[in-house]
Formats: sequence, C-alpha cells, structure tokens
Amino acid sequence: MPFLGHLNPIPSFPDYTGPYKVGSQDVEIPTLELSTSCPAPNPKITTSSFRLFYPCQVDTKKVQHIHWMPDPQSQYLKAYYSFLQAKPWLASLLTWVPFLRLIQYTTIPAVRDAKLLEPPTKTNGRWPVMIFSHGLGGSRNAYSHLCGSLASHGIVVVAPDHRDGSAPVSFIKDDAKSMLKAVEYQYYPHESTPEVEIGRNEQLRVRCWEIGVVHDALLKIDEGTSMTNTQASEAGHTLETFKSRLDVHRPGKISWAGHSFGAATIVQFLKSVYHRETVLYPYPGKALTEQITSASPVSLLDLWAMPLSGTSTAALYEKPLPANCGTPASPPLAILSHGFYKWTNNLRHTLHILSDPVSETHVVPYIFYPVSSAHLSQSDFGILFPWLTKKALKTDEPERTLRLNVRAMLESLRKSGITIADTSALDMEIEGEQHLETGQDGGWDKIR
Repeated sequence: MPFLGHLNPIPSFPDYTGPYKVGSQDVEIPTLELSTSCPAPNPKITTSSFRLFYPCQVDTKKVQHIHWMPDPQSQYLKAYYSFLQAKPWLASLLTWVPFLRLIQYTTIPAVRDAKLLEPPTKTNGRWPVMIFSHGLGGSRNAYSHLCGSLASHGIVVVAPDHRDGSAPVSFIKDDAKSMLKAVEYQYYPHESTPEVEIGRNEQLRVRCWEIGVVHDALLKIDEGTSMTNTQASEAGHTLETFKSRLDVHRPGKISWAGHSFGAATIVQFLKSVYHRETVLYPYPGKALTEQITSASPVSLLDLWAMPLSGTSTAALYEKPLPANCGTPASPPLAILSHGFYKWTNNLRHTLHILSDPVSETHVVPYIFYPVSSAHLSQSDFGILFPWLTKKALKTDEPERTLRLNVRAMLESLRKSGITIADTSALDMEIEGEQHLETGQDGGWDKIR
C-alpha cells in the first residue's frame, strides 16, 4: 500500500523510468589479467573494480536485490562518518546507532547478476556503453540511480570504484580467499596550493589509469576472454552474458561521463589520450586512441575545474576537448547544479574547458542547470536523504532533479547518434503517454 510505503523508515529509491528492467553485476578483475599501457601509479592497486548496470532479462523466481551499502557494511558506514569529519571514536560509535544503521537495509532496484537482455536489432546487436567516473566521497554505488536509470533506457553503464583515496574507503580483493585490503580516504583542502596540486594530480593519474584498465576489461569481456571476477556470485550469470553484445570496438561509440572530480577525470583522460599528452596518462594503447574521437559523447555533471588548472597541467588545460578537434563532432553536455552555476570562478573555467573559440570546428556545447538543486542532487544522496538535503542545502524535488539530469543525458546521446529507448512520459512530464522521444525543456534554465 502506498500509505504504508511512506511509513517505512528505510531510505529507498523510486523505480527506474525506462522500458527495460535493470540488472547489475559487481566486477573485480586482477590487473595481471588485463593489458595496461603503463605501470599502475600505485602498485598497491592490484585489481580493477566496477559495477555494471544493464538492460536485463528477469527470472522472477531468482530475483536477488543489491544492498546499496557494500560489504563490509560496518566499515563503509564508519568511513562515511569519518568522511563527514567525525572523530574516529565518534564514527565507530555512530555505526551502532540503530536509526543511523537503516541505510544498511537500502537496496538498489536492480536484479543482481541477471542475464543481459538481447539487444534490439536497431542497435546492430550490441548495447551502447557508457563509463561513469564518481566524484569525491563517491563509489561505484553512489550514483546507482542515475546509472540504473540510463540502463533502463538501453545503455550498459560502467561505474568504476576509484582507488585514489577520493572515496570514503575502498577495498581490494585479489582473489576469493584473500583478505580485503583497504584504501583509505585521503584528505586535501579545496584551496589551490602547490601541495594540493601535487596530491590532486597523483589522484588524477590513478583515475586515468583505472579508466584505461576498465576500457581494456570491457574489450576482453566483449571478446569472451576468460577472466577472474573475485566478486562473482555462485548463483549469478557470469561475464559471458556480455560476449559480443557491447558496442566498444567502433571508434567514438563509448560514452564518457562523470560527476565533480569524476567529470574532471573524464576531461583529463579524454584530452590526455586524444592529444597524446603524457603528464597524467602516458602511452595509451592503440584501441583506446582509436576509440576516443571528436564524435565521442561526453556528459559532465558539476565539473569541478580546480584540479584541471594547475601549473603542471597548464598545457593540457589549454588544449580543447576532442569534440572541438574534428568532424563529425558530438557537442559535449554539461549539467550544473544551482550552486555550481552560481560559482562564478568554476563556471568560467567550465566554459573555457567546453568551448574553444579559436578552433575551426568549434561546436556549441549543451549547458543546463535545474533550479533549486545542489551538488549532491546528481548522486544518490539527494534521493536517499531528501529531508537532510532540503534543510541543509535548500533543495527541492530530488527525484525530479535526477530525472531532469537523465533526460538531458539521454537527449545528448541521441544527438550524438547513440541509439537508445524513448524517454518516458514521466521524465518528459507529459500525462497520458508512455514513451516519447523529445519534448520541451520545462524545469531547465539553459545557458548558451
């Protein structure tokens, strides 16, 4: 009963709005089984970890839901409290408060380890793929509703777990029997100083390397290469379900997206590969350099520009995004929260990064912001804790804000030639229809 649902104290997600059911797999592959163009910036990172969200078949007798808080839950919960600057003793104490532990029961509305749905014929027998990079305090699960919503419209979304010290905590599992190795959060001030610049650049090196490794993992998964998944469940479908079903080989067809520091990561990664700049990501392989083109779709959510404008990466900062370097070109999409739109200095850097007025092939980017939104509105936290974000950050309608983000990303992908399902009537805010392709931009302010 809907009334009883409102009485449930456990934070929860709404259903996805696309026409497809969504499956999800946790994947962790030893890097020794993957091809890397350069050594790991941090030798302690011995696996590549990511979560897959994808259109799936559903066996109603074997539905297994996924806890939003990964295992070991108590350590993740303590890490989040520490990230919020609780003292170690207080963070440990808070993990035992019953009301604050309710988040441990929250589940993602996707089916664990479900079988991939057969792609429709109009996508040439393969599903489009997007790689999504999380921001500070994020993880492979922290944007689950955005990623799952995209997957429900016919996209395989890959959400890496970055082990650069930007997550509250991350764990490395080398094999099924080994002990977990923790990667703790590394605090840096938000002010730009030489020390902070060095630290952020080291994190970007790790992040760019990780995305390159994820790209190789996707190629091998699609080719059907046998690899170890240390997170595989005994009852679920293996990675073989994705064999010959991912559109990861055609140049310019993988989409790239990220939030905040993740958006900055995507910018640096694309520029590094396309322009062969070796400051952050040296020697990308042939498959990767052929993949990233001016037609590569890019979605940047609340791009945090400060890590991009340091002195050691100034040359990379001045180089244009691939979209401004050739034809055909896919106009990049930027979605800003209200706070980031009002942040004048960051907005100025964002516009500089998106646009290249001296380029002969300059494309006009799409830039939007939903009103009454905050930085956390593009992650799961706005939906899971609406009362907190409304009081503390003055936000309204967290579900609608996230739907507007999804709607803009879907339309941007269509403009880039990516074949996906029609946007739902709920997302288009039109009554009496099921699925529509386009509509008015109600609820958005658009910056030209």
